[in-house]
Amino acid sequence: MASTLISTPGAPDDRLPFEAWLTALATLSGMGPARLRALGRRWIPQDAWSAVLHRRVLADPHVVASLGARPQEVADRWAVEAARTDVAGVWAAHVRAGVGVTPVGSPAFPHALRADPDPPPLLFHLGDPDLIGGPRVAIVGTRRCTRLGLDVARELGRDLAHAGVQIVSGLALGIDGAAHQGALDAFAGGPGVPAPVGVVASGLDVIYPRGHRRLFERVAATGVVLTEAPLGVRPARWRFPARNRILAGLADVVVVVESGETGGSMHTVNAANERSRPVMAVPGAVRSGASAGTNKLLSEGAPPVRDAADVLIALGLAGVDLRRRPCTEHRPVPTGPAAAVLEAVGWQPATTEQLAERTGLTLVGLAEALTSLAADGWIEQRSGWVERIARPEAIRP
Repeated sequence: MASTLISTPGAPDDRLPFEAWLTALATLSGMGPARLRALGRRWIPQDAWSAVLHRRVLADPHVVASLGARPQEVADRWAVEAARTDVAGVWAAHVRAGVGVTPVGSPAFPHALRADPDPPPLLFHLGDPDLIGGPRVAIVGTRRCTRLGLDVARELGRDLAHAGVQIVSGLALGIDGAAHQGALDAFAGGPGVPAPVGVVASGLDVIYPRGHRRLFERVAATGVVLTEAPLGVRPARWRFPARNRILAGLADVVVVVESGETGGSMHTVNAANERSRPVMAVPGAVRSGASAGTNKLLSEGAPPVRDAADVLIALGLAGVDLRRRPCTEHRPVPTGPAAAVLEAVGWQPATTEQLAERTGLTLVGLAEALTSLAADGWIEQRSGWVERIARPEAIRP
């Protein structure tokens, strides 16, 4: 299994999946989506690691352009870090933590982000990304919100979730956290409520803000938490605007509850505008600094949000009881050995040897289960690896 591999720091190891090399690349300091994408366009992940290790990244002009004003310094720093990195150890840490690793070309990559103009090259996740589907609303706003703003955000999260709308937010203090609290209130109320989706700017073992640990754990347990950052990465300032573009990319509508005229919420608004996503705003008192940004959005033509019904109209779902929509998932639910194998696959690529060890099945029994899962659209087998396929995008009524 990948978790038992031993490798020399910095050295290639053909037994590792390409996701392991992407994960190792993501651990390098200053490795943002643009740089990771530039490396990916030039080399396959293992060769990109070798290029970093031997400073060959400076030979490609597109990679050099992504490195900023001092490319030599970046290349030198990466080479030193790569030489000290145990790639197999990094990969094993993610496996042990139950963190899924999904590159942009993977069948498990969220459908809503596949055509994004700036898709994350690599996503790490806790929870089930297969749950991302159907109508989605990002509810965002300031950390320095009013009591009224908190109440409105929680109410919107709860009522939209009850109506079958998936709530996406950043798990931040203030409005974001209140929206997720509302979604979880609805989720606890019974079946048919979509699971919440969180997007964060740090590694999934670095809870930020610390006070939201319980909220983070509840969202991960009932839905999914996504990030571009590998384990151990703290939330640097540049990672928040990068995170906000994913929020906008996942959403069908962005709702701003309270916001100043600048800040993270406005980054999400700009990202939504770039993606032609509708932006709505909750009106606030004209003398309230917490509503300066939302009132400006309204003055510029953003539709107002008084309650969840206004958002449902923007989604084209006025008068539709989404809790009674027919199920859009047509794949037969696996049973018996097939169910055990699907659980063993999880959300990281696995070899047949690993699956045999995890399930205790014979190779013949495993082959039969894999054939059944592939025929029903649950898995894909490629280059010796088995990978789970996320469900198709939900069909709108």
